[in-house]
Amino acid sequence: MSEIWLRRALPCVESRLLKLKGMFNSKFGSVPKFYVRAPGRVNIIGLGFCFGWRLQENDIKNSPILSEGRAYRLLWIFCSSYGCRTRYVNSCGTCENTHSPAGQYQSLVPEHFGLSDLTGMNCLVDGNIPPSSGLSSSSALVCCAGLVTLTVLGMNLSKVELAEICAKSEHYTGTEGGGMDQSISFLAEEGTAKLIEFSPLRATDVKLPSGAVFVIANSCVEMNKAATSHFNIRVMECRLAAKLLAKHKCLPWEEVLRLEEVQAKLGVSLEEMLLITEDTLHSEPYSPEEICRCLGISLQELKTQILSPNTQDVLTFKLYQRAKHVYSEAARVLQFKKICEEAPDNTVQLLGELMNQSHVSCRDMYECSCPELDQLVDICRKFGAQGSRLTGAGWGGCTVSIVPADKLSSFLANVHEAYYQRSNRSLVPEKQSLFATKPGGGALVFLEA
Repeated sequence: MSEIWLRRALPCVESRLLKLKGMFNSKFGSVPKFYVRAPGRVNIIGLGFCFGWRLQENDIKNSPILSEGRAYRLLWIFCSSYGCRTRYVNSCGTCENTHSPAGQYQSLVPEHFGLSDLTGMNCLVDGNIPPSSGLSSSSALVCCAGLVTLTVLGMNLSKVELAEICAKSEHYTGTEGGGMDQSISFLAEEGTAKLIEFSPLRATDVKLPSGAVFVIANSCVEMNKAATSHFNIRVMECRLAAKLLAKHKCLPWEEVLRLEEVQAKLGVSLEEMLLITEDTLHSEPYSPEEICRCLGISLQELKTQILSPNTQDVLTFKLYQRAKHVYSEAARVLQFKKICEEAPDNTVQLLGELMNQSHVSCRDMYECSCPELDQLVDICRKFGAQGSRLTGAGWGGCTVSIVPADKLSSFLANVHEAYYQRSNRSLVPEKQSLFATKPGGGALVFLEA
């Protein structure tokens, strides 16, 4: 295992590790050889080309030990906030869920390293990221499992390589994510946000204003993107919009999968892409038949060669709205970075305005908000946030707000009363619904002393 992953546990996490050690020993009758920590993330602004940071206090931990006498079996114990259940998985069989560590184990090892004779292990999983909250609990679990697998097998990968593999493994669940969650989980560094870019994957440090605090608020509405089609429909609408734009500009549209590829192939600015979108796509929804006419293909070709299984029965696709959101959001990301670098006197105000614009676009153009998120955003702005938007995939989960540091105490008290107490949302304590946060470091392996 490379030294880039290895750390000794800090005093602030030692008590939690001791608790997990006791639980592990009680279940397996032995002491874990190492611990793995993979964090959740907060997406401040952006989609596909975005800002994110690692949550400092929220993560998933695995307590694994090499199992003896289980050369071809895996035993995973899920505990704590994720519910207690035991899963046995044959390492050469088929896993029921690749969001599970067992699924990550199977998808990562055979495909990347070409191994079939896999070592068994016992693992205890514990986490404090609220599930289905838009803070990337599932990706943290996958990243943690990938790092466990590397450690057990004694293999080495760079952080970028492992992030890319973990992002790909989540596709096996049917969720067409882009890789931002896994990237920030591995590439995050203490005290800085990261601008995540793709193709190739890279991360740039961005210093955020010192006079502001970012606050996470949970709407208490859960949305499991792997169990619904909303997320994948948006991904497919973006893909279809990219193909129609590419076709209109006489590009090889068959090869195009993402809107950013069209911009790159044309070599134009985001502002120019917004104008091209206005000229090329109409605001009325497209039927599958109209898409086929635009691309010159049959309905059967559309369904079998382009659409994913869970989007083949969709009757209409909003291509104009999705493309406009993606390109305008990418432009806001660049503006956000520029403001942070130039640090004018009204930095917090300007960043807040971009976050507000982002939420409006998420709500109206990408249509990934929900009434509770909209209400929570309005409340956060009312009580002092310069900007507030949904974070994560949407349709529930959390908001992220930029709040002047001197208003933090009153902001937390007022939002808690206005959204949680008045609404009688009883699950608030369990979901860690309202907290200020700052960027922390990425995934690590802690050695047992």
